[in-house]
Amino acid sequence: MQIFSGKTNIDFLGKRNIALGFSAILILISIFSLYTRGLNLGIDFTGGYLIEAGYTQPVELDPVRNALSKSDFTDAVVQHFGTSKDILVRIAPREGVNSASISDNVLSILKSISADTVEMRRIEFVGPQVGEELREQGGLALLIALFGIMIYVALRFQMKSAFGAILALVHDVVITVGVFSVTQIQFDLSVLAAIMAVIGYSLNDTVVVLDRIRETFRMQRKGSAAEILNISINSTLSRTIMTSVTTLLVLLSLYFLGGEVIHGFAFALIVGVFIGTYSSIYVASNSLMMMGVSKIDFLEEAKKEAEIDDMP
Repeated sequence: MQIFSGKTNIDFLGKRNIALGFSAILILISIFSLYTRGLNLGIDFTGGYLIEAGYTQPVELDPVRNALSKSDFTDAVVQHFGTSKDILVRIAPREGVNSASISDNVLSILKSISADTVEMRRIEFVGPQVGEELREQGGLALLIALFGIMIYVALRFQMKSAFGAILALVHDVVITVGVFSVTQIQFDLSVLAAIMAVIGYSLNDTVVVLDRIRETFRMQRKGSAAEILNISINSTLSRTIMTSVTTLLVLLSLYFLGGEVIHGFAFALIVGVFIGTYSSIYVASNSLMMMGVSKIDFLEEAKKEAEIDDMP
């Protein structure tokens, strides 16, 4: 890296083949894991029981998990909820058993392993059919969001730039979801919301870079496509880094201090910010190089825009 007049001069495109191979490996791993292992879907999508209990003193989770496992609740997921004095127990749906019976059994188990006072705060039940509907509707919402963004990008940029932006979006979503498949971290509605937020973050970052690429191609009279792309990326690099760092500071605070309930949401966004920042630099610009972008593409676009502006 070289610094001239306080500005970076990094040859990003010189590493484009390495970046291409890296992205290809991540996408293949993600697709393979999704095909062979799938996602560890939460109660929102599978259905089941959600039980919240409160203690007067902080409670350790491992004894609770062990006690529930020994009492025929081997599928129970236990986590702190808000504070270390509150726990959330998630149990898969059971045929022929009502929620009152489930809550009574869980409460008696919790009381049997602790001398502390245990209070049942709430119990919720999501049926398998409702979970399936949420899964379908959530997937449909994600597809609609992607489709709407594709339309916006197609109208916003010329064909090659639009394709690069869409490719970066698909790249980010596949890899972020693939990380959840590989790690088997629970995938619930909050994670799905985080994935949709990742789409918005990635698009915003990519649009900034593509806008600068368009401007630089129109203003720069000399230089190869790789040189102009490098100039464009370097000129937006400080903005990209500052946006990513400040966003990550908030997300890391949520992840480490927000409790286990919000871990999946924060983790998805942390992965998405890293992947989105990477894709806005390498995936979108790399695709332009592969499609042979040139100054003519952007001059023709400028001519069409001028013709539209001159229309009565």
